[in-house]
Order: sequence, then C-alpha cells, then structure tokens
Amino acid sequence: MDTSPAWDRPSSSLYTDHYELTMLQAALHSGAAERRTVFEAFARGLPDGRRYGIVAGTGRLLEGLASFRFGPAELEFLDRTGVVNAATLARLADFRFSGDIWGYPEGEAYFPYSPVLIVESTFAEACILETFVLSVLNHDSAIASAASRMVSAAGGRPCIEMGSRRAQEEAAVAAARAAVIAGFAATSNLEAGRRFGLRTVGTAAHSFTLVHDTERDAFRAQLDSFGPGTTLLVDTYDVEAAVRTAVDFAGDQLGAVRLDSGDLLAQARWVRELLDDLGNVHTKIVVTSDLDEYSVAALQAAPADSYGIGTALVTGSGAPTAGMVYKLVSRTNDAGEFIAVAKSSRNKINVGGRKHAVRRLDGSGTATHEVLGVGHPPTEEPRGRPLLQQFIRAGELLPGWTGPGAVVRARSRHADTMAELPAVVNRLQRGEPAIPTIYA
Repeated sequence: MDTSPAWDRPSSSLYTDHYELTMLQAALHSGAAERRTVFEAFARGLPDGRRYGIVAGTGRLLEGLASFRFGPAELEFLDRTGVVNAATLARLADFRFSGDIWGYPEGEAYFPYSPVLIVESTFAEACILETFVLSVLNHDSAIASAASRMVSAAGGRPCIEMGSRRAQEEAAVAAARAAVIAGFAATSNLEAGRRFGLRTVGTAAHSFTLVHDTERDAFRAQLDSFGPGTTLLVDTYDVEAAVRTAVDFAGDQLGAVRLDSGDLLAQARWVRELLDDLGNVHTKIVVTSDLDEYSVAALQAAPADSYGIGTALVTGSGAPTAGMVYKLVSRTNDAGEFIAVAKSSRNKINVGGRKHAVRRLDGSGTATHEVLGVGHPPTEEPRGRPLLQQFIRAGELLPGWTGPGAVVRARSRHADTMAELPAVVNRLQRGEPAIPTIYA
C-alpha cells in the first residue's frame, strides 16, 4: 500500500475499540484469523425523513490506512495495559493490510443497504479496521448528506462552510472536506485548505469592529488592507448606517456586505434596496447566523447572494451520524469455499453474501432502483450503472482516490449523481428514500 500520506500524521491503528484486538487474539488461538472474509459497511436506513445519503470520507479512510501501523509506542501501550498477549503483539507488529477494498466513490448517493464499502481480506486484517472505517464514514457521510440538502435548498447560490468553532478540531477539518464534496463553494478552515486544496474565505468578525474606536475606523482599515472587493460585516451597531458608511468608503466597487443577525429575510430585502438606491447594484449580500437547509430554503425569497453555514452543517443538521454498520457477510469454510453469513435478528435485518450494486435507470436516465446482487452482479440490467469501484488491490492503493484531486472529482461526481436522481430528492419534507433498494 502507498505509504506516503497527504500530510504528517500519527499512527491511526489505535483509533479502534478494545474488543477488536481481543477478537484478533482469540481468532489467532482458534485458527479462524486466517479465514478469508468479506465485510461490508452499510446503513440499514436513512436518518428519519431523509430521502438519500451522500458518501464521503473514503479518501480520508484510504489515506489513514497508510498509517494504520502498530509501532513501538502503540505496542508498548498494548503490552503495558495487558490488552493482548505476546503472540498477538508480534502479529500486530507486522500488520500491513494486504486485501482488497471496494466501495461507492465519494460524492455518490447511497440508500438503505447500499454496500458503501466492501473489505475483502483475512479476518485478522479486516476485523481490526471496523471502528476506524465506521468513525470516518459515519461522520463524513453525515456531514456530506446534510451539506447536499443545503446546497439543494440554496438553488444555485453558493454555500460557505463556517462551522469549525462548533466542532472538535480534526472533525472540523473533515467536515469542511465533506461539505465541499457535496457542493459547498469554500470553507473558512485553513487546515482543510492546506490538506485538501480547498478554497478558503473569510474577512472579519464583530470583534474587529468593536476593537476600533468607531465603525468607520474599522471599515477604513479593512478596505485599506484588502481593497474595495472585501466583505464588510454591517450589523455590529446600526445596519443602515453601516451600509451607508461602507458605500461612502468603497463606492460601487464594494464586494459584499454580511448580515449575521435579525430577521434575515426582511433585512436582506431592504439592504438590497438601499444598496441599489446608492448605486451599488453589484455589491453582494452574504447571510449567516445559525442557518440550516430549512432557513436557507426560506431565504430563497430574499435577495441573498450566498450563505455561510456553520453549526447545523458540522453536526449533520440533526443527523450527526450516518448510522452505518460494518458486518461480516461472507467467509471461507474449512474447505476454503466462501459461504454467506449473517446475524439473525428480528429488528436488524442483515443479508449475507458479498453484494454487487447497480443503479437502475429509466429511458430518460433517471434512477429508479438501487439493485443489489448477492454473490453475483445483478442480471438483466441493460440500463444499470455499476456503483462499486475498487480502491485497494492486494494491499496497494489504486491511483485517483486520494489527494486534492480526489475532492475535485468527488464534487463533480456529487453533481452528476444528484442530476441522475428523481426530483423528489430536492424536497425537504419528510419522506421515504428517493428510490427503493431491491435484490436481484
């Protein structure tokens, strides 16, 4: 596997749960550790009322596997705390993932039981990836799914990710990446810009105005530093006075004004009228302040030009996890033959067997079904679009799935998949998944 991660990072091997390593120890004892297995990551359902989900995090996951190693520090911790025995420590010291990984590419839509990620390897290798796989996919896909709804509600107006201060620092970086994959135009997070090549934006907060003796002093300093094309925050004191001051200083070259409080719908309307009356017909209006997809949809009636979205985005807008699970669906028996396996449960449906996924399209190219074949590709799907792509082959990362270029491609893929789905995906009302999942 490629061992050149996109940036310096510690080992990811302990981003896991205690029981995964104890399972490994017991499997080494029983001999089951070397059985070939197939694990699948999927969601049994979508968050309540959601009609689709968007895959994100796969690139981060693949990069993280390059540093999934048990070095001296990790082995010393496991030894000192007695998590596993000496034989297991020796096995972990040599750990390198050598299997195959398939999945839905980032930016692709998924539905209940879509096999978002498929890990084919020995039980010893595949089982200890569970928590790392799920922590990345559940977080990033939740953010991307919320972001996609916000982009849809914005109706073509740019959305800017501004949620870093409402998330753990590493989660904030991942959230920015997921949001851009799902169509956000930029992020305020500089580390996300550095790691993933994202466009970063930002100008000033209320504290910048308050630290100056007057609002005029603050505006003059910002305009002198960044030029008239900057965005001025105009609601620290009196909005009308601030807009007039901004225009007085910058003239009709003023880039934008930002509104961050009050009745944004009404305020944006009269600020637009004021700007137009002052001759600033090209000055844009940016609105922020605890927006989500519902408030963004309501602001479609306002002359807002872009939206800055923070808290709701980085918390999944009510769905902070995608609800994905990682289940063993197939393994070899003593004869070396693959057999389907699945947990038996009344309230948690599991279907054994390695899945193959196709999206069925009608004559106009609109998706109608998510079709899963168990143990074989779905048959008789002349208009079906295969969904699974291979990311890792025999432990080697295949090109194109990581790095800054991967985000650009995933963003384009998101636009394509949204165009392919039925129009119901643009509705924010509660409802069933946009297309049903069937087995064939």
